[in-house]
Amino acid sequence: MQVNNVSMNLSAVSSKQYPDDGYPEIALLGRSNVGKSSLINTLINRKSFARTSSTPGKTQTLNFYNIEEQLYLVDVPGYGFAKVSKKQREEFGTMIEEYLTTREVLKGVIILTDGRHVPSEDDVSMYQYVSYFHIPTLIVSTKMDKVKKNQWNKSSSQIMKTMQINQTDEIQMFSAETKYGKEQVWDWIESKMVN
Repeated sequence: MQVNNVSMNLSAVSSKQYPDDGYPEIALLGRSNVGKSSLINTLINRKSFARTSSTPGKTQTLNFYNIEEQLYLVDVPGYGFAKVSKKQREEFGTMIEEYLTTREVLKGVIILTDGRHVPSEDDVSMYQYVSYFHIPTLIVSTKMDKVKKNQWNKSSSQIMKTMQINQTDEIQMFSAETKYGKEQVWDWIESKMVN
């Protein structure tokens, strides 16, 4: 997609605050600091439109990025951070669950995992959760510029094995540094927008 116009329309904590213009939505899920903001910035050709935070758990709302008045990329609070209280984690859980299970214009989710490590239990749980609700899913393995090229197949196999991914789901290697994988991620998003 050719991206010229982007706006961060709103942040929401409940369904009453979601946008009501009916554009398809793609949600980005992943642990804190896995690179959700970097992926968004790469996709929209901006340096720091989506704020990256040095403090894990900083995103505490669903952030809706309006792309070309055609699509929303939805940045979902990161999971798996220790510095947030149990009560806050439960509130995040409820907010995310409400969004994922009730949002009719949600066309798919992108789960980001750190390509340098085996997917975490949280990654596996999130994948199982969205699979249960039959939400189309793309696994994006981030920070691949930090992984030797000859290790990529191993990294991909680890993700498939750990997350018990069936072949229909896709895995995409990605690097915000080199922009590797950007076009493929856009292809996947665009294929879901028309469904």
